[in-house]
Amino acid sequence: DSLTLLALLKAYARFSPHKFDLLAISIDMGFVPDAYEEINQWCKENNIEYLIEKTDIAQILFDIRKEKNPCSLCSKLRRGALNSIANKNNYNKLALGHHRDDVMETFLLSMIFEGRLSTFAPKSFMSRSKISLIRPLIYIKESDIRAYARDEKLPILTNPCPADKHTQRQYMKELLTKINDDIPLSKDRIFSAISHTERYNLWNDIEAKLTDDKEV
Repeated sequence: DSLTLLALLKAYARFSPHKFDLLAISIDMGFVPDAYEEINQWCKENNIEYLIEKTDIAQILFDIRKEKNPCSLCSKLRRGALNSIANKNNYNKLALGHHRDDVMETFLLSMIFEGRLSTFAPKSFMSRSKISLIRPLIYIKESDIRAYARDEKLPILTNPCPADKHTQRQYMKELLTKINDDIPLSKDRIFSAISHTERYNLWNDIEAKLTDDKEV
């Protein structure tokens, strides 16, 4: 996802009406030494500035805290590292590679495990770090991103995390696939329901309508 995003941003920079500097960042969590060499070489060939930030995130998650469900904390630690690097290098926008399927998976995770109707937005502003967060791939299907990465022969790095494919998010991914197999186009409809706010019909809307009726 991130490499596809990087390739597309590099292509967009050639004709964008708004000029911008592009810095690619990998958060080295400490799993595999020198795991980013192929990406580093690809960035050099494409004239992209590339930074590898070494961290102790793997040790914190699995050796010190011994997290059974590390994804949430891992995400926060990696995001914190990205924000720090962006501020240090005077960048005011952070682009993440979340795609359409991520939106639906996050929505289900929030609803089922937290009891909230929530997912991330295409863009937001982080007031503490003064950085705008953007997700340019948010309307693109994961399958299309995979196809692009394969066709362009991007140097894909296999996730070295021992929790990979054994998470609640993976369960939601498989659940959505199963639902879509049983009910064709259901993923399209779920995403449409999330992204079109005018279609919301939740309790707060009902309460607002009842209040309006009483005032009339």
